Amino acid sequence: MKRKIITFLIALVALGGASVANAQFRWGPMVGVNFNKMTFKQDLFTVDQAFGESAGVHAEMMFPGIGFGIDMGLFYEQRGATLHMGEKLMWSSQGYGNERLYIHYVDIPFHLKFKYTRLQGVEDYVAPFVYGGPTFSLQAGHSKCEALKFSGGEVGLTAGIGAEVMKNWQIAASYTWGMTYALKARQLADFSARNKTWDIRLTYFF
Repeated sequence: MKRKIITFLIALVALGGASVANAQFRWGPMVGVNFNKMTFKQDLFTVDQAFGESAGVHAEMMFPGIGFGIDMGLFYEQRGATLHMGEKLMWSSQGYGNERLYIHYVDIPFHLKFKYTRLQGVEDYVAPFVYGGPTFSLQAGHSKCEALKFSGGEVGLTAGIGAEVMKNWQIAASYTWGMTYALKARQLADFSARNKTWDIRLTYFF
């Protein structure tokens, strides 16, 4: 019985290695824009949504014949919001008003991707795809605001849809739910915020 299990495991590893060896790996530059909403645990003041931008290197590794693959990259992304802290005396008394926050991230997405390529030749021109999975964000910098404490990084869950055009271009739209907090107030014990972000990105694959 043990011999059968060992044989099965060896065969599984060999099959996985062969699949990786046959995988089609591509990469290319990416540019994009985002629309970010910062949600706090308590509704203490008005929070305005904000636009940002992103750029970086996008890669995919697709396994031929099954349509599945891995979508990944290394992106710079700016997210933020405008916090109307002056609406509360505890902050207005310290000189805070409408604070526009900029948070700079290094994003590392690692997503499962499915690309529909069995379209009887149409996929050479347009091929739809969907993807989803975790996005790890490291804070590279942020606006100065002594009333807030920044987390240093966060984890998000991303779901997206898009299309590949003429084999090389990909345009995609996604939504990322922040699973961990991005910042919190120093003076309040349980007043933290998470990012919720819409992204539109354009990639050219070599």
